Amino acid sequence: MTTPKVNSSSQKELEKAHENIQNFEAQVKAITPDPMGNLPVKETEPQTKLSTREIDKTDGYYLKPIRTMSCKEPFNEKYRADYEFAKEYVRFIAEHKEIIGDSIDIWTKKFAGVPAEEWMVPTNRVVVGPRYLAEQIANKSYTRLRMEDTKATGSDGVGSYYGQIVADHKIQRLDAKPAAGFNKRASNF
Repeated sequence: MTTPKVNSSSQKELEKAHENIQNFEAQVKAITPDPMGNLPVKETEPQTKLSTREIDKTDGYYLKPIRTMSCKEPFNEKYRADYEFAKEYVRFIAEHKEIIGDSIDIWTKKFAGVPAEEWMVPTNRVVVGPRYLAEQIANKSYTRLRMEDTKATGSDGVGSYYGQIVADHKIQRLDAKPAAGFNKRASNF
């Protein structure tokens, strides 16, 4: 885009406006939609003590929903390819990090127009289920917050406040790890 020919004072204003726009664009790029999404995940030891040989020998438990709730809205055909990919069965090992050894009771409804399904997933063993179920289990985490000791940050009619709440790290509440051997093309989710 070419700059228009203007007098010197207007030229200075145009340059200042152009600089402000560039600063604004840099600030917008620096903003993250989820500032807590960039936190490190706290490392934990895997609960499953199966060797890769044992995992390959095991066929796995095939999962099916224990309850299904129908949906009145129509399926959007634009997402048919994504749905077909998400419903492919994959082998995975689910882990419950909060209550070790407890089964995972979870509801799924990834796409509009498909029924909501309740799943009971056994943990620490090889299971075979749809990719969207494994992805939903793998995305279950929360952020640990802590108070940071600093000077007084505020006060109201009740009293003064000390410290600041800071996001410390993410903790994986539930996890699903791929188990090799079922479908080489679709074993990773």
